[in-house]
Amino acid sequence: MGAPTVKIAVCIKRTPDSESRFKIAPSGTAIDEAGLKFDIDDFAGYAVEVALQLNEKSGGGETVVVAVGPDLVQESLRKAMSMGADRAVQLKTDAAPADGLAVAKALAAELKDGGFDLVLFGKHAFDTSAGVVGTATAELLGLPCVTAVSKLDIANGRGSARRDLEGAAEMVEFPLPAVVTIDEGIARPRYPSLKGIMAAKKKPLETKPAQLGVVRVAVQKAELPPERPAGRIIGEGTAAVPELVRLLQTEAKVL
Repeated sequence: MGAPTVKIAVCIKRTPDSESRFKIAPSGTAIDEAGLKFDIDDFAGYAVEVALQLNEKSGGGETVVVAVGPDLVQESLRKAMSMGADRAVQLKTDAAPADGLAVAKALAAELKDGGFDLVLFGKHAFDTSAGVVGTATAELLGLPCVTAVSKLDIANGRGSARRDLEGAAEMVEFPLPAVVTIDEGIARPRYPSLKGIMAAKKKPLETKPAQLGVVRVAVQKAELPPERPAGRIIGEGTAAVPELVRLLQTEAKVL
């Protein structure tokens, strides 16, 4: 007998490929998107895979992917459905807001009456690394929240999760419904099959306006980190140690 079926929402984000070479846009407040490859954020991809595995293990359930943003996010939603998600919801905005709380309000408004047993997020998004949206959504929904989970099991209306800490691990139990943010290492996202890609074209993708409320955070300036200065060789072997120590004291000022 399989595990009980669950209804899972996975909140995803469209972000640029982390291996890209970035430039600042002429506006000075964002990256230049010309020529960049975009995809489901890495951590959100892990969350999609976890949801699919949980429902495959149970032999049923439903996986719904949700994203806030302009029509470009539909590509990421379709990809999640080609992986196996059942349907998708786009909460439409002109651009992806920088205000994590505003995004959380839009997601909470969509999720609150959805009857979800579990809401999954990536631990944080590659582009902002803020880690705000998942926890804020949980607070707005009044649900328990477990963050940075590296293993997740669901049974008998409860969840159990492993969180990897510095030099240790923590096991957490919680009641459903709940919000969980997913860390790396938990599951490798599957590649969409041709059958999955074709099936995704027929799966429902609903678009509705995002209920952001007041957006109170905006990017004022974006800049790349400064180029690292070139290193220099000061000698070889033990004879170079005194000069190295002197430079660390007088120039680098780290000793």
